[in-house]
Amino acid sequence: MEAICRKNAEHYVWGKICDGWHLLQDPGLSVIQEQVPPGAGEVRHFHSKARQFFFVLAGEGVMELGDQEVALGPRQGLEVPPRTPHRLLNRGRKDLTFLVISAPMSHGDRVLVK
Repeated sequence: MEAICRKNAEHYVWGKICDGWHLLQDPGLSVIQEQVPPGAGEVRHFHSKARQFFFVLAGEGVMELGDQEVALGPRQGLEVPPRTPHRLLNRGRKDLTFLVISAPMSHGDRVLVK
């Protein structure tokens, strides 16, 4: 067993310019570190089963959650219950780095919302 970090975690690219690293992949629990450059963000979506917790490590983000916006800075987090439309955006000038923790794993559980 060894400690996990971005250097040895499985990496993937999403949204063409955003990065993700799988720190923990288990059907019941997922922990991903993601990095979003300025001006980028997720598409609006929800998860049918997964409950998520977003925790900002560096930078600033805006979570569109239902019909409201919540600003998140370093060492701040926000829960997103299942079936709640949301998306995280980086409107700042620096990279946004955060953890997204999902239970159960959110892979294959994403529904796009207009």
